[in-house]
Amino acid sequence: MTQPLRSRPPRALSRGEKVQLTDPKGRMHTFVLAPGELFHTNKGLISHDDIIGRTEGIIVSNSGGVEFQVFRPRYEDFVLSMPRGAAVVYPKDSGLIVTLGDIFPGATVVEAGVGSGALSMALLRAVGPRGCVHSFELREEFATIASGNIADFFDGAPENWSVTVGDLSEALPQTFAPGSVDRVVLDMLTPWNTLDAVSEALTPGGIVIAYVATVPQLSRFTEALRATGNFAEPEAMEAMVRGWHADGLAVRPDHRMIAHTGFLIMARRMAAGVAPLEKKKRPQGAAAAPEDVAAWTEPEVTEAAIGTRTAHGKKLRRVMREAGKRLRSDEENAAAADATQPPNTETTGPKEDR
Repeated sequence: MTQPLRSRPPRALSRGEKVQLTDPKGRMHTFVLAPGELFHTNKGLISHDDIIGRTEGIIVSNSGGVEFQVFRPRYEDFVLSMPRGAAVVYPKDSGLIVTLGDIFPGATVVEAGVGSGALSMALLRAVGPRGCVHSFELREEFATIASGNIADFFDGAPENWSVTVGDLSEALPQTFAPGSVDRVVLDMLTPWNTLDAVSEALTPGGIVIAYVATVPQLSRFTEALRATGNFAEPEAMEAMVRGWHADGLAVRPDHRMIAHTGFLIMARRMAAGVAPLEKKKRPQGAAAAPEDVAAWTEPEVTEAAIGTRTAHGKKLRRVMREAGKRLRSDEENAAAADATQPPNTETTGPKEDR
């Protein structure tokens, strides 16, 4: 029997939503829709009321006659424009984490190092409503920023996401039973220090994924995985994305590209008591000199040492105020509107029920 075609009416743009306007030169402008408000450009004004109630993919003109395309921001657009306390995992890397890390609907995922919440959003979309993501973060300020950004992205705090402020090595065994976690994603300076807790929490066949910035971190985490005897041979990679200019016969690579942002290391949990197969290697010419090993493994790994930028002081406090501001404003406006409404004394039921 032929199944009837399913149709879904387009979702109209509404008050409180973020929209992205693009002008003929490709410049993008993002703002939150509010009735009666105006968006100012250097060549005219655009009324929010000209957009509210309409669908994506429309063209609107400002008071100067310049036209703009209107769309909702994509995940990438949102991540690159949201308030940040810490550096984010770029979409090109979060895409690999979700796909090559096999983050599936219904999975239980642990994330350490929530940062500004960019990777948490990708993980939550991948696990779906039947799965859950539990994040661990050392700094309470970053947990606050991530909570605001995630709530802003999903139009409210997701019920299947939670965050714990504390050290993963100490908090993970107290939060999850042994073998109850499907995936662990580590975005932190020293992921090798967490492997005892991660090994206990992961189910056999589960995957641990680390996102690190430097080659020494890559090497130390890979060797630490092998040393545990709990994981199959690790895989390491990085992603580089280069756009192309395509205009008629003028086709060439862009002059700029998103090159190195971080390394990804992935490994699968072996069953308890089962040793992984040892990878066959060519014989080494000579053992590394002690001074070389010391230079590789002994320096303390800090944010300054690897060039990580994080917000501090006034900027951090400003970012904390900005994260989730849109939803807080909506709640305040709704509360104010309710306060000004007269009490409802009308009755519509039967006379005996009045």
